[in-house]
Amino acid sequence: MRRYLSCSMALLAVLLAGCGTPPGQPRDGSIRPAPDEVVEFTALYADNCAGCHGANGRGGAAIALADPVYLAIVDGPAMRAIVANGVRGTSMPAFAHGAGGMLTDKQLDALVNGIRSRWSRPGVLDGADPPSYVSTSAGDVRRGGTKYQTFCQSCHGPEGEGGKASAITNDSFLALTSDQALRTIVIVGRPDLGAPDWRGNVADRPMTDQEITDVVSWLASRRSATPGRPYSIAHTDQR
Repeated sequence: MRRYLSCSMALLAVLLAGCGTPPGQPRDGSIRPAPDEVVEFTALYADNCAGCHGANGRGGAAIALADPVYLAIVDGPAMRAIVANGVRGTSMPAFAHGAGGMLTDKQLDALVNGIRSRWSRPGVLDGADPPSYVSTSAGDVRRGGTKYQTFCQSCHGPEGEGGKASAITNDSFLALTSDQALRTIVIVGRPDLGAPDWRGNVADRPMTDQEITDVVSWLASRRSATPGRPYSIAHTDQR
């Protein structure tokens, strides 16, 4: 009798454990959300951003997003437009559904708002006179070459070929980097690589907005029509 009661109790426990869930139906919480239903920031960032911008936004192949100076320079709408539409001709893809990407508007908002709420630092530029995110004037290549020698050549070499820091006139790098991305790097630096922002290239001599614009113009003028090739396309494949 005792053995019978024990078996009956075990069977009852199994039956009760299944109460509330119709046969053949998954239990609550057992179904993973569809990709376009994920709105949790950590998952969105890991899946879409970390590969280039680094774990926790600390930088990688692309700039650090967890940089309070960068987040103080670029506003929310501008950042969302970059994430949504990408930057044509560079390694920054579009993520919005309407631009061929995989993210919904709700996911874009969650991603951009998450970056800004987690990694911004109010007051980080108090007392500074930061340059504008977007250039407001035309650049001058000749002046830019002169200003490059003043602010950049000590690390990047006289012609941008590299030295203590990386080569920034490398044709492949320039082919994959827009003028705006060049401007952003000059302004905010690459703290993950030890590169200073616009205030730290020369002691007590921040770069002016126009100087940044001119240096970017000089860098852009160094782009090659045939990046990544040691010879012109016109001379290839001749037999």
